[in-house]
Amino acid sequence: MQQRMATSNNIRQRLQATTNTVVSGQTIRNRLHNFGLRARRPVRGTTLTANHRAARRAWCTQHVRWQRQQWAQVLFTDESRFCLEPADGRIRVWRRRGERFAEGAVLERQRFGGGSVMVLGWISTRLRTPLYHVVGNLTGVRYQNEILQPLVVPALQAIGPRAILQDDNALPHRSAGVNTFIQQARVNRMLWPANSPDLNPIEHMWDELCRRVQQHHPPPANLGQLLQWLQQEWNGVPRAFICNLIHSMRQRCVQCPAHNGGHTRY
Repeated sequence: MQQRMATSNNIRQRLQATTNTVVSGQTIRNRLHNFGLRARRPVRGTTLTANHRAARRAWCTQHVRWQRQQWAQVLFTDESRFCLEPADGRIRVWRRRGERFAEGAVLERQRFGGGSVMVLGWISTRLRTPLYHVVGNLTGVRYQNEILQPLVVPALQAIGPRAILQDDNALPHRSAGVNTFIQQARVNRMLWPANSPDLNPIEHMWDELCRRVQQHHPPPANLGQLLQWLQQEWNGVPRAFICNLIHSMRQRCVQCPAHNGGHTRY
């Protein structure tokens, strides 16, 4: 179906302009409902050009026959930002008519969200690293000295001689200095298609981490406590949960080409 984001009024105006047929917006909605179509919130995804889709199809075709033992050699990595006061439109409050501003019915927030923290993490079926708190701009030099040397290389060594590093195409990860270090340290790096967070199982780790932190009551009082709880809950995610995420790699590689390199349900 084309023009999925057109409103009923858009469709009504286009119908009138092309066929000179006048119908109401409600009639348009009724007909759409008859075909099983309902207005839903769209899933948010990264922009995928034709080149992105082709690269994703090629990558998935190359890896679709990998066995679990091969995926067990991969150290997956990604970064995520967590806000002290996340914007969650699903929050509801029980109140009577006229109690909109009653005590306990107002969700109090700081004017600019209270700040946020950026963290990096790495997972495999065999281990997970501690979260790394990114403070300020992460340059290639910092990425090499503060992350690759003390965290990533030891983790790869613990996985074994066939370990593979998966990272995205962020500029600090692909700087000349980092590339030289990767070669000198004999790190086996996986080529990764751009704009493909749905192919990375660690993305669901961030979702789980967010749910776990939001279950704390009261919520974190400051960024320091938020960071502490993130590390605590990161360590508390069961290993079986991480393994299940990584075991889904074959299905991700199946779904992506089936969607012509487009977005998958992951």
